[in-house]
Amino acid sequence: MSPHEFPVASQLRPASFHPFSSTWVITNGALNVSPLRWSYNASSCYCFRLRECRCKWKRLVRSCSTSEFVVASDENYGNKQVVSLTPRLYEYVLKNVREPEILRQLRGETASMRGSQMQVSPDQAQLLAMLVQILGAERCIEVGVYTGYSSLAIALVLPESGRLVACERDAKSLDVAKKYYQLAGVSHKVDAKLGLAMDCLESLILNGEAGSYDFAFIDAEKKMNEKYFELLLQLVRVGGLIVIDNVLWHGKVADPLVNKFFCVFLYFQLNELDLMYYPQVYDPKTISIRNFNQKLMEDKRVSISMVPIGDGMTICRKR
Repeated sequence: MSPHEFPVASQLRPASFHPFSSTWVITNGALNVSPLRWSYNASSCYCFRLRECRCKWKRLVRSCSTSEFVVASDENYGNKQVVSLTPRLYEYVLKNVREPEILRQLRGETASMRGSQMQVSPDQAQLLAMLVQILGAERCIEVGVYTGYSSLAIALVLPESGRLVACERDAKSLDVAKKYYQLAGVSHKVDAKLGLAMDCLESLILNGEAGSYDFAFIDAEKKMNEKYFELLLQLVRVGGLIVIDNVLWHGKVADPLVNKFFCVFLYFQLNELDLMYYPQVYDPKTISIRNFNQKLMEDKRVSISMVPIGDGMTICRKR
């Protein structure tokens, strides 16, 4: 069993045991298991007919993996139910995205390419485009273009006089992006720059363009986020926005196994408490994103909002 493969309750119980796993609560890095999920009473529980169940299980079942909402463990949040995107619900979200045909074509071509998972999702692109429109942005920067899905979404809503500086280090990916800029008729709005993003941003500053941009989007090498952010803070005007992608990093930023010397996993098997020890998982990219998120929380130069869309995006407004 690998460090990421936790035992499943259904594999540990006798045949008559309740099919749902225990409640997991993570508090200050500690993984706790609520015994309430294991107070099974065969004479009074009707959990196998969930809609008719009247026992404690009914309210606890909501926290299982099939739920479409979650509730914070801290009671000070008032048991607020927050939607959790199940595959079924996410399909519904995607059906309600107004995706232009040219973006749909680009998405289809990118799907067959190596690294296609790096492309932003349609709902993310729609949000980025709306932010640009709300802001009335005319000058934008994108750090990390890949095949151009997000940059094309932005360019489509920029005014004819608008400009988007698109920095990408991979020539093959950038060629695909340029092709779609041309097909969409927005090539005159996009200044595609092949090379390292750091060099691109530093050259803009040296060119006297500090404080002249309205909007920036970072979706590049995650361990470089802090350096990109500092340069973009110089380039973006007061009141402008900087958006950072992948701030939740597939959920790993909240994983107690990452950067811990060991993790104790607890589970109940009948009336006994078993312990399993898992070794440290060292993931420098996850640690870097987590540290960057913490620095943003403490950075008084910007107002922030972390949004759980796609792989997580943080929207920063320069003060």
